[in-house]
Amino acid sequence: MARMYARRKGSSGSTKPHNEALPEWSNTDSKEVTNLIIELGKAGHTTAQIGTILRDQHAVPDVRSVLGGKRIGAVLAENGIGGKYPEDMMNLMRKAVAILEHMGSGNHKDLHNKRALELTEAKIRRLASYYINEGKLESDWKYKREQLRLMVE
Repeated sequence: MARMYARRKGSSGSTKPHNEALPEWSNTDSKEVTNLIIELGKAGHTTAQIGTILRDQHAVPDVRSVLGGKRIGAVLAENGIGGKYPEDMMNLMRKAVAILEHMGSGNHKDLHNKRALELTEAKIRRLASYYINEGKLESDWKYKREQLRLMVE
């Protein structure tokens, strides 16, 4: 499939190998893995960082197979850990703030970053409509460039 805003094809995403059972060297204690996720979430790590830490330091190659299909984000949400906005949307909002700071610091004629800001804001709006339909955002939520820094902090 082609990229949305570029005239080239993108590389396809990798897929995990299909394994019925976890290797014998892996940590399969679901209570211990859940406690580690909660502890790392309270420390301020993102879900991707938590997955990497569990894989590299605690011998958990696949969290979903250990927790019976639950994702890291679901465990964090059950325990009230996490932000007001979903992680992917927050990453896009941080990117928009960085571009706005760049544009505001004397680079107002930077046309490439002006376009990048427009594309990032379009992605945020599109993602917001998805999350509103899913019920993860309030139905009256609107993207406002002036309030973006307050949302990210």
